[in-house]
Amino acid sequence: MAGFRSLARQVRDPRCDLALRRYSLRKCLERFAPYGHRATWDHLCSRAGFGPEDRSPDPARLVAALEELEEARSVWLAYEVEFAERRKKEKHDGLRRPGTVDDWHRLTWGGFGVAWCDDPRVHPREPLAEVLRRLISGLEREPGSGCPVCGAERLIWKYDLDHEPSAGPVCTHCGILVPRPVLSPEALADARRGRLLVSA
Repeated sequence: MAGFRSLARQVRDPRCDLALRRYSLRKCLERFAPYGHRATWDHLCSRAGFGPEDRSPDPARLVAALEELEEARSVWLAYEVEFAERRKKEKHDGLRRPGTVDDWHRLTWGGFGVAWCDDPRVHPREPLAEVLRRLISGLEREPGSGCPVCGAERLIWKYDLDHEPSAGPVCTHCGILVPRPVLSPEALADARRGRLLVSA
């Protein structure tokens, strides 16, 4: 099975058939898809300027989509390295019990669904790398009341998500499943009650 970098080389290779280049970009999403496969594909297509069903997109647009994905992957892999180093130090210092961020992180190792969007047409519009930087910043500060990606405080608890966890607080503005560790107990309780939070 080809890895991300091997697939990325195929996307860039002008000697490859255009259908293979498009297919290889889609396969990259099996290795790294922050919003989930379908929502990440929709995001990349809209940002690069070709349709999700376009079977013969401009090769330059395919490469532009790949470059955005690669930048975001670099951001996430750097975070995972820092995370692993922190956990190693904590274990060395005797802290064996992982926290809530660690529990969340185990479900997202490798970057699949870190900012899960259950509706593939509703996702943040900013570049993927910027979205991941905001998400990581949210994980590194004290829990708050809003979405770490867009800042909106309109969250609602949704069930039967096509992801693990299968229920949780979803931002009604950008569509991500907000990681529970970034939210205060009050914000989680309000989302569970179905009350939409409105910024003052």
